[in-house]
Amino acid sequence: MSQNSNRMPLIDALKAVAALLVLLNHFSSYGPLAEAARQAFPGIFGWFFEYGRMAVQVFLVIAGFLAARGLSSQGQALDVSPLPLIWKRYLRLVVPYLAAIGLAIVAAAIADHWLDDDAIPARATFLQWLAHATLLHGVLGFDALSAGVWYIAIDFQLFALMALLLWSGRTRIVAPALVLLVASASLFWFNRDASWDNWAIYFFGSYGLGAAAWWASDRKQLSAWMGVILTIAIAALIVDFRLRIVLAVAVALLLGFGRRSGLLEQWPNARPLAFLGQISYSIFLVHFPVLLIANGLYARLGLDSTASAMIGLILAWATSIAAATLFYRWIESPEASRRITGALGWLFGNAMIIARRVPVIGTLLPRRT
Repeated sequence: MSQNSNRMPLIDALKAVAALLVLLNHFSSYGPLAEAARQAFPGIFGWFFEYGRMAVQVFLVIAGFLAARGLSSQGQALDVSPLPLIWKRYLRLVVPYLAAIGLAIVAAAIADHWLDDDAIPARATFLQWLAHATLLHGVLGFDALSAGVWYIAIDFQLFALMALLLWSGRTRIVAPALVLLVASASLFWFNRDASWDNWAIYFFGSYGLGAAAWWASDRKQLSAWMGVILTIAIAALIVDFRLRIVLAVAVALLLGFGRRSGLLEQWPNARPLAFLGQISYSIFLVHFPVLLIANGLYARLGLDSTASAMIGLILAWATSIAAATLFYRWIESPEASRRITGALGWLFGNAMIIARRVPVIGTLLPRRT
């Protein structure tokens, strides 16, 4: 997260709303609480179940918008090696992500004693955990240990692909053209084939629209660039209409015009939305373990009324926000993340020193020169 002085209220608001919609989608999808809620209120909970997941498009577009700002603010090629940037992104995502996976494993073990439901992940194996740690669980076909964790792997893939494309471009004109070319390929072909949904190329259309919105908002020919974005998107929708792409286009246009007009840094001035936007990644990570425990308790206590189900969901929602607040402070915030990565680096360094002193292991490790 950036510091408060550099925050963008419009992006915070979009992230807050998107995070809550993803949370409500999962609350409408998993366990007896979700089933009871959908039976009692089929309209609203059915809508969350069917359409809440589309809020992920908001995160994809915003991620592309911010990646363009960080990697190529003027549409220039990346003139440094992308590998350190990719590694930094990996650490930024994985430190809180692995902590949340640990919470999900514990919550699943507890809920499994109280409830027999398909929503509870099976007991984690070491290979499954390792696949999650390397963000390869979807690609390798491992069952997810928590809901929504596929997105973290995709986010990392998208950033890495963006960095590599900008680095490959080498010149100011070619670099953004490569991004738009790959985004167009995604919109016209790959995003229409669900067999690609474990790979960045499936989602790069939305990500590229976000990047294009950043570049368009910083150019004199705003109308021309926005016209290119709209032409590509509309043509892709004519070929195959997808509501998720409509949402992505709308968010990209909102961000582009918002930055150009100054609204991006000024509106909406609402502290609750700013706060929820700041902790949105933590909400995304911790709400599923909370939901598992809530469903387990609901079954354990033998509750089955509509009122008890709704109270359970409301308490789970409030607990998710509270848990995300603490998780952000202790795990995800820049200060906490630096402390954790520093401690891990210290432990790894000392482990290497100790290993070198062990005769058998020391012969296998490289020596300092």
